[in-house]
Amino acid sequence: MKSDIEIAQEKQTVHIREIAAQLSIPEEELIFYGRDKAKLSEECIERVKNNPTGKLILVTAINPTPAGEGKTTTTVGLGQAMAKIGKKAIIALREPSLGPVMGVKGGAAGGGYAQVLPMEDINLHFTGDMHAITAANNLLSAMIDNHIAKGNRLGIDPTKISFKRVLDMNDRALRQVVVGLGGSKNGFPREDGFTITVASEIMAILCLATDIQDLKTRLGNIVIGQTYEGKEVTAAELEANGAMTALLKDAIQPNLVQTLEETPCLMHGGPFANIAHGCNSIRATKTALHLADYVITEAGFGADLGAEKFFDIKCRKAGLKPDATVLVATVRALKYNGGIPKTELKEENTEALKRGLCNLEKHIENLQQFGVGVVVAINRFATDSEAELALIEECCKQHGVAFSLSDVFAKGGEGGTDLAQKLVDVIEKTPSDFRLLYEDNLTLEEKIETVVKKIYGGATVAYAPEAKKELTRLAELGYSHLPVCMAKTQYSLSDDAKALGRPENFTFEVRNVRLFAGAGFVTVYCGDIMTMPGLPAVPAANNITVSDDGKICGLF
Repeated sequence: MKSDIEIAQEKQTVHIREIAAQLSIPEEELIFYGRDKAKLSEECIERVKNNPTGKLILVTAINPTPAGEGKTTTTVGLGQAMAKIGKKAIIALREPSLGPVMGVKGGAAGGGYAQVLPMEDINLHFTGDMHAITAANNLLSAMIDNHIAKGNRLGIDPTKISFKRVLDMNDRALRQVVVGLGGSKNGFPREDGFTITVASEIMAILCLATDIQDLKTRLGNIVIGQTYEGKEVTAAELEANGAMTALLKDAIQPNLVQTLEETPCLMHGGPFANIAHGCNSIRATKTALHLADYVITEAGFGADLGAEKFFDIKCRKAGLKPDATVLVATVRALKYNGGIPKTELKEENTEALKRGLCNLEKHIENLQQFGVGVVVAINRFATDSEAELALIEECCKQHGVAFSLSDVFAKGGEGGTDLAQKLVDVIEKTPSDFRLLYEDNLTLEEKIETVVKKIYGGATVAYAPEAKKELTRLAELGYSHLPVCMAKTQYSLSDDAKALGRPENFTFEVRNVRLFAGAGFVTVYCGDIMTMPGLPAVPAANNITVSDDGKICGLF
């Protein structure tokens, strides 16, 4: 089979105005970025907001493995399949980060014959949203240090600055740095560090803001640190949020692109799910719901991270009520969870699969806690045996959920029509009884422990002294009503990346917590999670180049 980029480059995209026409969006309501990309104007978003609301479907997955599960591929293929069965649907995705694109994970525009186009643009600079977020973030950082250097009117304590600079690249050397060296003209020397752009508070704010006014207010609410007296200092007090909003004025508009089969996709925002809230923008999702009968969106990594945050943060903030969930799994990943090394995953091994099914079972149980119907989609590979597939189907029957084999990677929309029809059937036959995992009035510790016990399967939570101290301080400041954003490894239900399958009765370690007042949640850092990833021994960037005729090669 051809590579992803070969398949993408062979397809001649239609003009984006034709995709917009499918959604009854006139050309004058588009902001064009060439012939195959456009942003939706404010006029478009305002015009459609009173349209009927479509059905909202979340695509999530079991815990990811080095073999890859194909969640985005399934989402794209499902959008194409909906068109095949005569449904008006739109997919709403996150934008890729350059860090994973150049690192180990590769792009995030789907794969095979279930891709979003133009694949190269999307995985690289796209419409500049990531760069705008980076610029707005680093403007605030520059204004913080400049304020201190120019008299420090607010009395900011340089040792209590919590707001970090960002870069949209995996660069381990920037995790801990010292800034301001070289004498007084260069500022006040202090320890600092970089976060990857997609895990920044600015990214979270962009994805949770409802409009430009809300964006400006949220940016102003960012707590950048404390004064010498221990008082919180905000971006508004530095008079930074106006200029930051100006940098993000275009970035807040959702991006319209197309799939290989010329179906519509809104792609906007790109927070990681292991260290951020992992969902595309509220504006894109809500606008999509007024443009189509079915909206298919995704949340990053496994359901223990992305789906939980989609429900407990995004849906809570936006008042969304999802109608169904698609849980993506693979035979290979389940065998991996059963203790089989990556090198042996292509061989039939029903015993390993039986051992690994506990991971699928736990995710099914977790999703059912939220009161939405579940369809398990097996992203099919040529090496899957009938015996292995039969075991998974039987497991789904025992848990009362629908099951479908998805072959969208090799067949595009045609390979997902069974999944699409079963999804529609679940939505029509099982009305959503959506509910949040916890209520706002619980303490932050109670919220953390609810997620750990009900979603991860842990028994107790151990708080590091600095975490306990910060939780007490945030409660005293009146932030207990905020939801929690758990930052932990994606590879396990626990905080230990090596604990595969379904770990139980473990102690979950909370290392620290941090207030994101602008975004409106408290991030809880668990285990050894890092907010600036590093490149692998052999980065994907090693294989990316440009041919003599200007074609990008090696991108996947």
